[in-house]
Amino acid sequence: MSNLATRRTRPNYLYSMISVALVLFVLGFFGVILLHAQQFVRLYKERVNLIVELDETATTSDMMNLESYLANATYVRRGTIQKVSKEKAAEMMRDEFGEAFLKLDLPNPFLDVVFFNLKAEYLDPQKLQQIREEIKGLNAINDVYYQESLIDNIANNLKKAGYFALGFGLFFILVSATLIHNTIRLALYSNRFLIKNMELVGASWSFISRPYLLRAILHGMLSSLIAILALVGLLYWLNHSFPEVYLFQDVRLLLLVIFGIVFLGVLIYALSTFYVVNKYLKMRVDDLY
Repeated sequence: MSNLATRRTRPNYLYSMISVALVLFVLGFFGVILLHAQQFVRLYKERVNLIVELDETATTSDMMNLESYLANATYVRRGTIQKVSKEKAAEMMRDEFGEAFLKLDLPNPFLDVVFFNLKAEYLDPQKLQQIREEIKGLNAINDVYYQESLIDNIANNLKKAGYFALGFGLFFILVSATLIHNTIRLALYSNRFLIKNMELVGASWSFISRPYLLRAILHGMLSSLIAILALVGLLYWLNHSFPEVYLFQDVRLLLLVIFGIVFLGVLIYALSTFYVVNKYLKMRVDDLY
């Protein structure tokens, strides 16, 4: 009978650890998204095309000079320079509209153009205007085009996205802490009489709380370990399935997330356990039923 009673009063820590690990896993994944938000924005920015259009008098030498200038420019993203000659543009139109396009016997209406992408830090309206004026100052340049409305939208939406991410992150941490606290409270509920009985026989509150706090720290670390292993496995799969995202190329960010998971897991576990144990110690025996 005593063994059966012991089993009944033992908190179900396994379920609580798994529940906390799931919450920490979701919280850690959200942290990953936040830490890489700037990288996602950077990838999006660096896909915006700038188009340099040469005038009708441009020669092959002018095209080569332009390519050489862009290849050495600090604001150009490497490997993104592409040229489209007016002859190639005419062939593309022929492929699109068929041979009837060439039978019109009209002069080639296209001009030689060069496409390239900027580095993310230069995707600013003022910097873009300066770059545009610099390129237009070269020989045989007709004009430089880019999607001004898209640039403006990126600049305006970045601030809104930053405030939203900060608010949502704080809300998510609050919800996670609440879920973990309720899980621990339910796990210790079956031990409320044991906690109170120890106080009635003369044990101090610190003596009663110490083993529960030590166990909470251990369980917080174990829950964090489970969450970290699941998160690393997910990130490993994402890196192989979507290599363009480049998650956690910086080891420092990975260590920061791991430290954050362990810190939050242990902190919330210990604080919740301390609060619940002391709550039962303050209650009267009749209120425990």
